[in-house]
Order: sequence, then C-alpha cells, then structure tokens
Amino acid sequence: MTVTQTLPEQRRSAGGVLAGRSLNEIGLIAAILVLYVVLGSTAAGFLSLDNQLGMLRDAATVGIAAWGVTLVIIAGEIDISIGPAVAFASVLVAKGASEWGLGVVPAVLVTLAAGAVWGALAGWLRARFDVPSFIATLGIWSALGGLGLYMTDALPVVLPESGLFEVLGGAILGIPTSAIVMVVLFAAFTYIAHYTPYGRSVYAVGGNAPAARMAGINLAKIRVLLFATTGLLAAITGVLLAARLGSGNGGAASGLEFDVIAAVVIGGTALAGGRGSMLGTLLGVIFITVIGNGLVLLGVDSFLQNVVRGVIIVVAVLVNVIITKRTRATRES
Repeated sequence: MTVTQTLPEQRRSAGGVLAGRSLNEIGLIAAILVLYVVLGSTAAGFLSLDNQLGMLRDAATVGIAAWGVTLVIIAGEIDISIGPAVAFASVLVAKGASEWGLGVVPAVLVTLAAGAVWGALAGWLRARFDVPSFIATLGIWSALGGLGLYMTDALPVVLPESGLFEVLGGAILGIPTSAIVMVVLFAAFTYIAHYTPYGRSVYAVGGNAPAARMAGINLAKIRVLLFATTGLLAAITGVLLAARLGSGNGGAASGLEFDVIAAVVIGGTALAGGRGSMLGTLLGVIFITVIGNGLVLLGVDSFLQNVVRGVIIVVAVLVNVIITKRTRATRES
C-alpha cells in the first residue's frame, strides 16, 4: 500500500485482506464440522468424552507452540526447532527434578528460562549475522535433539512424585490442564497480536521489513523476542508433556514441528509474512488434531498417516498461496 492511496482505497485493501481471512476461517469451520459428522459415524468411540478430552490434550501439544510460531511466520521467518526443543525441555525438567537435586519448582523455572535462552540464540543469529531463520533453527533442532538423546542414552527419565506434576499432567475440573494453558495463552497471544505495539510491529516487519526499519521499528529486537517466545512456549509444552507421560524423553515429540507449521499455514498465515491470525491457527490446530485422531481410530497404518498429513500440508500451502495472490490483487486494484 502506497502513501498516496486514498482512504476508500485503503478500506478496499483492508476489506480484501479481511475477506480472504474470513473465507479461510469459514472454510476451516465447515471442514471441521464435516470431519466430526464423518468420523462420528465411522470411527468407533470418536464422539466419546474420553476421546474428546484426549484430543484436547493432543491439541494443546500442538497449539501452545503454534501461537508463537504464528507470530514468527507473520514476521516472515520460520522456526523448525519445536520438536527437539519440546523433547529436550522434557529431559531438562526431569533431570533437574530427579537427578540434579534442584527440586520440582526450580527445575520447571530453569527449563522455561533455558527455552527462552535457546530461542533467543536463534533470534540473535538471525538479527546479528543475518543467518536465515531456517538455518538458525535447524542448528537448534540438531543440537537440542542430539543433547536430549545423549543426556539420557535415549532412555526415559522418570519424574519424581510431585503434586505440581500431577496437576500439570492431569486435569482441573475435568478439563486437561494442558488444554487450559493452551486457551489462556491463546487469549494472551490474540491480545498481543492485535492490540499491542509489539504485535503491530510483527505484522509490519512481515509485510515490509525495510519500510518497518525506516519507520523506526527495531528489527533485531523484534526477531530476538519472536524466537525467545517460541523457545519459551516449546519449553512449556515440554514440561506439560513430561508431566503427562511421567518422564522426560529425548525422543518425544518427533515431527511436532511439522504439525505446528501445518496448523499455522492451514490457519491462513501467509508463509511470505504480513498476514495471519490466532483464530485461524486455532482452527488449524483443531483440524490437524481431528484428522490425526480420526486416522488412528480408523486403524490407518502409521506410515499412511504420514502420507495423508503430507497431502494436507501441500493442499493447505496451495490454498494459502491462492488466497495470498487474490488478496494482493485486491490491494493493487
């Protein structure tokens, strides 16, 4: 959008963006409803309360990290370190609480702080040396994945008995604690994305980074904060996963980063940056979770499940590209 555009032109441009976003979200809602109807009639136990609560736990594993990755992709970056980061965090909290004598609460706090630090490191590499975020987070992916397996000899590390871990891995008033955390963080990140200067800066950086710099936005600060946030959210997910499983495992959460990125993209966040919403990502998380759960209940071979997920990701990217092109054409018209 140029500075010479009139107010009506600006309104038409914004209207095109909102129309594209609404179309994507309405389509996702319809797809989820169709999935519920189909799976409810074909997959035994799909609509049972236990299965629905299980899906909430699975959704939280993807969703908590997805809120941070949504902002990262809106800013025109990418973070592929989520899976190993979650696994390493589960190992770190288990080691700290059971073998290093830190105690439960300090072990959790150290794990969360470590998550923010390794995320900030990726952001610093991107901001200071202009290392592509894919490469920076690929390095973190490899390092944390290797450390998690090395520190445990690829064996689970059992958590000590603790009331805190029982609550984190259990439920509050019948609702999984991880799902409650996911919803609370969803509300927080929705507010941050749409109602704070930081959130507006993220959109500006993704839309046009050079213009954002000229407008006085500190790109380095934004990028470090973005990746520190995804590191922190991965650590939160790791702590919750360890509490749920009763142990830390360096091989846990394998491939989680792909589910997270798929949920964000399916939710309508533009891979090129500058466009996306937390509501869209929430719907993407639900869609991915329902698909995964349905495939398991239908007895689909695990290898074929990966094929189906791969097809879904490709189709989602194609739809995303089409919507982005139409939105761009609306802006220019």
